[in-house]
Amino acid sequence: MGLTSTTVLVLAVLCTVLLSLVVVWLWPRLARQGWRPVVARVGLMCAVQLLLFSSVGLAANKSFLFYGSWADLFGRQDGVGVLDAKAAASPGVKVDGKQKVDVPGAGKPSIGGEVQRVTVQGAKSRIVTPAYVYLPPEYFQKGYEKKSFPVTVVLTGFPGTAENLIKGLHYPKTAWTLSKEKKTQPMILVMMRPTVAPPRNTQCIDIPGGPQTETFFADDVRKAISGTYRVGTKPKNWGFIGDSTGGYCALKIALHHPEAYAAGVGLSADYQPEVDSDSGDLFHGNKHEEKRSDLLWSLDHLPQGNSSFLVTTSKRGESNLKETQKFIAKVKRPAHVSSITLDSGGHNFNTWLREIPPSLEWLSARLAAD
Repeated sequence: MGLTSTTVLVLAVLCTVLLSLVVVWLWPRLARQGWRPVVARVGLMCAVQLLLFSSVGLAANKSFLFYGSWADLFGRQDGVGVLDAKAAASPGVKVDGKQKVDVPGAGKPSIGGEVQRVTVQGAKSRIVTPAYVYLPPEYFQKGYEKKSFPVTVVLTGFPGTAENLIKGLHYPKTAWTLSKEKKTQPMILVMMRPTVAPPRNTQCIDIPGGPQTETFFADDVRKAISGTYRVGTKPKNWGFIGDSTGGYCALKIALHHPEAYAAGVGLSADYQPEVDSDSGDLFHGNKHEEKRSDLLWSLDHLPQGNSSFLVTTSKRGESNLKETQKFIAKVKRPAHVSSITLDSGGHNFNTWLREIPPSLEWLSARLAAD
């Protein structure tokens, strides 16, 4: 039974209720004096509290998908991190399975589109990571056989799984709906997590002697996807969006690689990498890369390309308000910046669900299909 399954949550709630009833029934017997009744009372109360907190935690996780599996929760992710040289001999995309989109007509790809579960292997970085690729209905329709589609790379925060983007943030369903309403053009979404070498939080940085995560997202992903699907290969064909750490990655890659991505969206984004026990040493004494990883420093000291940025924050509930305002002020031509500032909204899925539809509309207006 998976961590996010309804069965696990129902069992936890049921056990909490049953044990609470048992405590009420046994309490008169345990009211006697002596160390054994005292120990029994304390033990039962602790057990009820543990089950209660577990039920609340499971319910919150089911809503917000902080962790997608038991392996994620206990720090034992089952994804493969970095390939060796022999394994990287055949880079590209391997399709591992297909699933429906939660929309009307889901049984037919030409009506509901399709989500493919894939493995992406990087040629330069030698990184391999799981991902999901959403293909819009038009991809399967007659008359579009020779048409190329724009692509948006979509990242979760840390920790997180690519599945969060489907179940929690509903990217495929939102993209399908917006396109159906003629608010966006049909786009392919490549959904994954920034943690390509789990459990390490590499934060889209080329780590000396470690995972080359920036290279993976700036170069390898584009080559792998364009070698498998009908997509454009110019910067105008590619966008990037993410939340939290994924938002930092989206802005970083779009800022440092205008030759690869025309637009980047940071939902509640960080603007500097967080160096802690999850990340380890990201720079190994390379001061230039350490400064370059600070997006505010990069805007002040490095050339700005023809990139477009969208950043989001909230007047109340977000810790990145001031830094977001600084980012906006530092963007100079030929780059462009737009923003969404909510009156209130926390660092959570509920906030991002409010920001994703206008963000996809904004991306669609800045990307082109060949």
